[in-house]
Amino acid sequence: MNASDANICGPDPVDPNRPDIHILYMDNHLLVVNKPPGMLVQQDETNDPDLLRLGKRYLKEIFKKKGQAFLGLVHRLDRPASGVVVLARTSKAAARLSDQFRKRIPEKEYLALVEGACTGGGTLRHTLAASVRSGVRIVPAGDVSGKEARLRWRSLGVRDDLSLLSVRLETGRKHQIRVQFSAEGHPILGDFRYGAVRELDGRNLALHACRLTVAHPITHERMTFCAPPPPAWRTLFAREIAQMLASSDTPAYPAEP
Repeated sequence: MNASDANICGPDPVDPNRPDIHILYMDNHLLVVNKPPGMLVQQDETNDPDLLRLGKRYLKEIFKKKGQAFLGLVHRLDRPASGVVVLARTSKAAARLSDQFRKRIPEKEYLALVEGACTGGGTLRHTLAASVRSGVRIVPAGDVSGKEARLRWRSLGVRDDLSLLSVRLETGRKHQIRVQFSAEGHPILGDFRYGAVRELDGRNLALHACRLTVAHPITHERMTFCAPPPPAWRTLFAREIAQMLASSDTPAYPAEP
């Protein structure tokens, strides 16, 4: 990380009086939040609480807006996962951030607790296909229905037949981390959909978007946002997680073979 880069990381929300939304950062163009597990990022047919509506309500209240506050969704997290989500407060910011994600410019780093002992690190490459009927699955390379999925990972520790992994996405496929580690025999804790046998809290899974780096849509400053995982599972590896989040440097992953 360069000296001019911004690194915004910490467990405390910007507004401690609003327990319904954990805000990590806000300016005239961005609203960055730590999404809790189990919360939708956008409204669906269940009409359960979602991050986008909560964010709009928060902006409307604190700025005393008469009309609806604008807030743009530029990327997503699975409902049972948690972590950093960047939202756009203007249409210009939304367009520019969406372009960044489309071009795979942002750097996404996750923490995952997986079943079994994983040591070392490496690169996973698969071809994934998604359908409404069968969900996301691995298909042979060259299958016309599939898209390349690639990630790099390193182990931060092993305890109680669980492994704490740091995962860096190089592509952004639906359920990518979940499917790829399940295929390697190490499903994410609590992810019964993809083969887990142990639960986290009965509803969610141990996958957390801990660090996200984007270029500010207006100033173009490189900004890194990070947040700790939920208390439900970070206590298992408290020291390792604290050390990782305290580091402002890009973590070292094994080199490509």
